[in-house]
Amino acid sequence: MEHTDYDLLVIGTGPSGQKAAVQGAKAGKRVAIVEKRHSVGGVCVNTGTIPSKTLREAALYLSGFRERNIYGASYRVKQRIAMEDLVFRCDYVMRNEMEVIKHQMLRNRIDLLEGSAAFTDPHTVKITSFNGSEQSFTAGTIVIAVGTTPTRSPDVPFTPNRIVNSDEVMSMTEIPRTLCVVGAGVVGVEYASIFAALGVRVTLIDMRPTLLSFVDEELVDALTYHLRGLRVTVRLGEKVEGIELDPNEDQVVTKLESGKRIVTQKALHSIGRTGATASLNLPAAGLTADGRGRLQVNEHYQTAVPHIYAVGDVIGFPSLASTSMEQGRLASAHAFGIKATSMPGLFPYGIYTIPEMSMVGRTEEELTKAGIPYEIGKAYYNEIARGQIIGDHIGMLKLIFGLDDRKLLGVHAIGEGASELIHIGQAVLAFGGTVDYFVNTVFNYPTLAEAYKVAALDGINRLG
Repeated sequence: MEHTDYDLLVIGTGPSGQKAAVQGAKAGKRVAIVEKRHSVGGVCVNTGTIPSKTLREAALYLSGFRERNIYGASYRVKQRIAMEDLVFRCDYVMRNEMEVIKHQMLRNRIDLLEGSAAFTDPHTVKITSFNGSEQSFTAGTIVIAVGTTPTRSPDVPFTPNRIVNSDEVMSMTEIPRTLCVVGAGVVGVEYASIFAALGVRVTLIDMRPTLLSFVDEELVDALTYHLRGLRVTVRLGEKVEGIELDPNEDQVVTKLESGKRIVTQKALHSIGRTGATASLNLPAAGLTADGRGRLQVNEHYQTAVPHIYAVGDVIGFPSLASTSMEQGRLASAHAFGIKATSMPGLFPYGIYTIPEMSMVGRTEEELTKAGIPYEIGKAYYNEIARGQIIGDHIGMLKLIFGLDDRKLLGVHAIGEGASELIHIGQAVLAFGGTVDYFVNTVFNYPTLAEAYKVAALDGINRLG
């Protein structure tokens, strides 16, 4: 289209939308970004990634969890921790993140359009503002980056402060004494471990037979062991039949198909997320979402309508803020003919449980299934001086490498700083390095990075 209001219109100010908009602006295009909330940042900043990770950090600090190995199990920074203490830190971080995003938009001359977006035709989007007024804008390229919302079962009696979903955790007015978490995906397991570290008796339920099936089995076993050490009751292979609220007794009763009854003060229902596309009027743009509200895209993130792209959680796996940012950048670059490359198959996972886990590359299970011979090397934090200094006696780093060519195939870590530590291995994987790189490299001492050398030497010794 020759005459449009904008060259690029992005719907959603989450990580993917931000990067799509900035890439377009850097190319000298007229760019606008739409946000239906009163605050920018999408789910990532307002209810998801940033609040939950900040909540974790606040819980670890105030509970004295990191220092217990040194100062004893009773050590706490604050004896009586209230929800207000946790929310205080979250609000501070969220406000700063929002300011960073707003400043980035202003610096790049990106127009911020506030209101709900809906298509009226493939090139036109109607914005309904907070006061009900409507205005339409046309664009040559449109990027859908609306993210997701928690999947809500109609059979669950969601009640503020009693039965909540993952977006509503921060609205709880008090830390419960007992908590039932339904759904042991990444979000469910993260919140289960965070509240357990605060002393909450947590029951974690999932109908699947294992936790986090995409994670290396040894790490999952270690996580399960440590969750039980935090007095988390893990019930796998159990289907929830119903959840009932007892307002008189201040209790939530979760009934399992096996006949078990889990009685807790509060419940967190976390069974996945649905694409937030219901209000977009997709048929007017010639698009259709699947049963979970997600959009199908090609390798360039184009939908069935070539000038309309979709990025971030709304297109499904892997639904990570880090990968969503790359998707937004690449989609915008493709739309305007800008050469851009990435390595989408080599992204790291960061799972912010307690203890933290991270991985990049292939797992032992994947390699065994593919018939690829390999060897492993491991280093434990209690062997590393830095591990002793920070009081982490449970951490572990595992390297997986080819049996014949010694080429690095995967890196898996559990323990403090795992999501930071993993990037060293990611770099070596990206350049096709071997396990010998770690043996021949000098690492700062004392650091957790030294675990790479210890693990590499362990692996080479296993070769005999």
